[in-house]
Amino acid sequence: MCGIAGAYFWPDGGPLTDRLTKTLAHRGPDGSGRYDHGEVHLGHRRLSIVDLTETGAQPMVKDGLALTYNGELYNAPELRKELEAAGVRFRGTSDTEVLLEAWRKWGTEGLHRLRGMFAFGVFDERSGELVLVRDQLGIKPLFLVRRGKGVAFASELKALAAELGGSLTIDDTALVASLLYYWVPDGRCAFREAEKLPPGSWARFRPNGDVERGTFWSLRQVAEEGAAYEGEFDLNAVIEDSTRKHLIADVPVATFLSGGLDSSYLTALAARERPGISAYTIGFRAEDAKFEAMPDDLRYAKKVAAKFGVDLHEIEIAPQVLDLLPRMTYHLDEPIGDPAAINSYLICTAAREAGVKVMLSGMGADELFAGYRKHLANKIAVQYQRVPGLVRRPVESLVDRLPVATSKRGFRSVRFAKRFLSFAELPEETAFRRSYTMYDQAELAGLLNPDLAGAVDDVITEHADTYHDNTLSDFVNRMCLADSRLFLPGLNLAYTDRSSMAASTEVRTPFVDIEVVKAAFRIPGDKKIVKRQGKMALKEAALSILPTEIVHRPKGLFSAPLRAWMSRDLAPLVREVTNEGELVKAGFLRREALRKLVDEDASGQQDRSKHLWHILTLEYWYRGAVSARTT
Repeated sequence: MCGIAGAYFWPDGGPLTDRLTKTLAHRGPDGSGRYDHGEVHLGHRRLSIVDLTETGAQPMVKDGLALTYNGELYNAPELRKELEAAGVRFRGTSDTEVLLEAWRKWGTEGLHRLRGMFAFGVFDERSGELVLVRDQLGIKPLFLVRRGKGVAFASELKALAAELGGSLTIDDTALVASLLYYWVPDGRCAFREAEKLPPGSWARFRPNGDVERGTFWSLRQVAEEGAAYEGEFDLNAVIEDSTRKHLIADVPVATFLSGGLDSSYLTALAARERPGISAYTIGFRAEDAKFEAMPDDLRYAKKVAAKFGVDLHEIEIAPQVLDLLPRMTYHLDEPIGDPAAINSYLICTAAREAGVKVMLSGMGADELFAGYRKHLANKIAVQYQRVPGLVRRPVESLVDRLPVATSKRGFRSVRFAKRFLSFAELPEETAFRRSYTMYDQAELAGLLNPDLAGAVDDVITEHADTYHDNTLSDFVNRMCLADSRLFLPGLNLAYTDRSSMAASTEVRTPFVDIEVVKAAFRIPGDKKIVKRQGKMALKEAALSILPTEIVHRPKGLFSAPLRAWMSRDLAPLVREVTNEGELVKAGFLRREALRKLVDEDASGQQDRSKHLWHILTLEYWYRGAVSARTT
């Protein structure tokens, strides 16, 4: 895991590459390097994980090819054997050299053979061509800016914004999208002139200015092929194989352990491979957890650790959120309003201080196996629509009058009921969007400058287009596919990468693996959600190693006590941003609409804590972006 940057046919490309690479120092504190050849300049910051010697240093140059690479190749041992059989001689043991030689032999035609997480730039000294590549599922980021026939690229947008900010324009539609989702979708970028290389794709830049693009892996195609699959397979064996491969490292590896199904499953499998492995879990201040009515995840984490001989480290999260908020906003690159990023950052920081560089996370299981409450809720909504209106109306009226919190505690069941009723009677795609986004179309438009009405329409249409872009007949797997294309790369993988790399730590996600993804979409929806139980196929697989008490425990939350923070730590800041924030002054947000959100939350009638948290993150991001453009 590293940071990469570079410039191709860009004025002052060498010094620019140095500055980009310096901004990425937190991604690779173990070493740095730069390669120059005519109009190409490649930079690298190294976090040494596999082959800690100089034979793994980057940019790696060998026989006319130069490579700067961020990621891990989990099938590197198998590819190495195949390449050695074809006559390739290796200088070291790194997966970087395997990737370079695989590129030499197969080029873009061999990209589908790679199993891992990666973003890289490879330059061919003979042809003068630069190719940029991003992994199949978008685990690793790659941002780029084109100018004339040139391109500058980096692992993080902040590096490009810091150097090119004066020539970059904030994309209002991307900010509108971030308000809807509380993140910027992977297909958009917060600056108009910048872009994210799409997952499973490559871009080839030639000296004459021509650009060729291609796709080597399609999640939609994998899902549709999975729907046609009629064979049998052992899901546990697939996940066990993925976990084993994700443990490859020449440094200590630990796990996240919340005590929930996904992290417990991976921790148990990892402990079987590496007895005594360390795990990290979080707890919250007692008063915060009580106010938020949060489940006692720590109790379950301790049981898993004791059963499998795991060295468990507990971290209490009582953060100075006023200090962490601007720091996390900076590291997250784009406005991302999920406080789970703070949890990830603090866990990774603690692990790194203990000498751990690599962590395994259960990220992705909910998206692939229908584990979120929204999946079950949307399925129940179809049944709810069949209930006569004479029965529904009194229930809806009662729930609407109930408070979501008092001054001393919150009521999760009431929050869930209000959320469910906000989408239960809508058409499928609209209901799915409303079940996990922040506002309906009218609410979003009412929050914004009227001139942005067209941007709201565009964002809503993009969601519908993505949701319907498949031929699946399975309702549950349609939701899983939409989540895997939107929610997973846009939010969860994005904040996991940025928050962990801010702590100079690599997080690996064994569920977000091409073989696990293939297996997940071979499972029909009625095996994922059974009666009122989500993620049933994964639970059945996990029973091969985990006790029933862990597998079938109530779902936990890798989140934060937002309502407690908003009513205490952050209340003054909320008032400041609502009344005198830069977004209000710029006319992007309407002051009265913001005040209404604050009043609804303060009264306890509606839970607006997530909305307000994201507005704070958007405000801090906007301040930083404006500052970068004027310096």
